[in-house]
Amino acid sequence: MLIESLDKKKVLITGASSGIGRQIAIDLSIHGAELVLVGRNAAKLKETQQLCKAESLVYIFARDLTDDDFTESFVTFYPEKLDGIVLNAGRVKVNPIAFINRTEIDEFFDINTKSSMLLMQYLLRKKKIQTGSSVVFISSISTKKPTLGNAVYNASKGAINSFAHSLALEVASKNIRVNTLLPGYVETNILGRVRTEDEVSKHLAEYPLGRFGSPEDVSALTCFLLSNEASWITGAQIPIDGGFSMK
Repeated sequence: MLIESLDKKKVLITGASSGIGRQIAIDLSIHGAELVLVGRNAAKLKETQQLCKAESLVYIFARDLTDDDFTESFVTFYPEKLDGIVLNAGRVKVNPIAFINRTEIDEFFDINTKSSMLLMQYLLRKKKIQTGSSVVFISSISTKKPTLGNAVYNASKGAINSFAHSLALEVASKNIRVNTLLPGYVETNILGRVRTEDEVSKHLAEYPLGRFGSPEDVSALTCFLLSNEASWITGAQIPIDGGFSMK
């Protein structure tokens, strides 16, 4: 279904070079949105741009959002006000607590947590978010139902959940909505690299609907939350996990 209220809306997507971020970009372009895509891999961002609807306006910025100087200058010089923001950039790595170290903790929090927090700070300070806009954080159901070996990842995403709640309260007076999606296991290249085939098979048995998620599943809900049709939804943390969190 075409969501007409997304037509011509300007939407920033982080982590747009592959997986969930890429699919969100493709689907938003179909709905007529104008896109600003940010990611670390220029070639993959270009692929995302080429997969978007041909007539869509799609701008790409291949930089690392842990570079605060870039983030602040990008926000300062980007000339438009945004109607939507999707904070999807993230890092996944399975590692038991006995083997973590300070460097790894810093890397997880820099990418999964601090970069999104500071991006929002810069956008608000520079008044680059339209009244009536929508912000969607892509978090994880593992913040509610932890899985083995993901303590640091879960902590970094759990911090984002709390931040998003606070942000929703602070910007509600401007009619800016803030929601968080909590996906279960979504079949993307990044997750395929961190779990063995046997681990994946055992994990699948915990999904009542009998399948893992797809980037399209997460994208569809993201597009809805960005649209005017979701104008009375804010501060929500929405599981999208095939029933995984029920068991």
